[in-house]
Amino acid sequence: MNCPRDWPEPIVRVQSLSDSGISEIPERYVKPPTDRPISLSSSSQSDVNIPIIDLQGLFDNESKSFSGLKSSLIYEQISEACRNWGFFQVVNHGVPPELMDQAREVWQEFFHQPVEMKQCYANSPKTYEGYGSRLGVEKGAILDWSDYYFLHYLPCSFKDHKKWPALPVSLREVIEEYSKQVVNFGGRLMKVLSANLGLSEDYLENAFGGEDNIGACLRVNFYPKCPQPDLTLGLSPHSDPGGLTFLLPDQHVAGLQVRHNGHWITVKPASHAFIVNIGDQVQILSNAIYKSVEHRVVVNSAEERVSLAYFYNPRGDLMIQPAKELVTPQNPPLYPARTFNEYRLYIRTKGPQGKSQLGESQKSSTS
Repeated sequence: MNCPRDWPEPIVRVQSLSDSGISEIPERYVKPPTDRPISLSSSSQSDVNIPIIDLQGLFDNESKSFSGLKSSLIYEQISEACRNWGFFQVVNHGVPPELMDQAREVWQEFFHQPVEMKQCYANSPKTYEGYGSRLGVEKGAILDWSDYYFLHYLPCSFKDHKKWPALPVSLREVIEEYSKQVVNFGGRLMKVLSANLGLSEDYLENAFGGEDNIGACLRVNFYPKCPQPDLTLGLSPHSDPGGLTFLLPDQHVAGLQVRHNGHWITVKPASHAFIVNIGDQVQILSNAIYKSVEHRVVVNSAEERVSLAYFYNPRGDLMIQPAKELVTPQNPPLYPARTFNEYRLYIRTKGPQGKSQLGESQKSSTS
């Protein structure tokens, strides 16, 4: 099955709707009552946050090796978060704080350009690369209250700077360096995840295709102000179909919610932290020892938000299946061998649908 080359309906930019001063959102953004943020407010937990892990001292910048007594505790914290939450925040991760700020700022500038400047980068469902406003190609689908920009960084054959915004003038340079730093951190963290599973440090990255073959792409999310935030979502509940996600959130406006023990937990971003979450491919490789967990984004009427989600993925045509070392007669493989391209095509076609791309119901994904 191939993605169509165009969207099923004319694209409306959510930012333009918000800027127009409307007092009611169009019907196509109104979620069914059971899917609205208000429907689960009684079961949300405002005093709980996802784990925050300080990586100070974990990485030796010269040898990229792990050392020190503190490492054992950090390894344990990461293992616990991967098994029980699927989400955690990391501070002192090695990516310069000033670069993180610059990355957010250039994208804020991009989204505040005149719409005709952005339209020249309008995307299609064929690759999703460029300026977009919807996921999924089902005609008449209920849409999310957000715009985005999607671009490729790795493999190098996918990267095309001409498809990256030319304005603001510093964007390409900033995002090139930011991408390099995030991917480098992703490779280091993959070693920790592998070791925590009892596998060789390079196991997960090799399963992804090796250092020179991984996929890395960026989705910048723009959530405009919404006049009726209780009726819609910025991003519907879903788990990420890829490997790992490194989210640079808005530092001032919370919006990401993670499903945990049947509750929606609103993530409170730590200063200059990355929010890391396990994707479906790592859940598969770990035979569900690590969990990819549903999450969603709520919007508000007072403030807009910008977040940068970096996806660290397997090469698209590789077969991904549970690691043989983790499969026993007592723990048989839970997932068939499939390529990442098959999972990615599912969500690109259907849009965010909980964890249905893994064959799991919403209820079973509560961890």
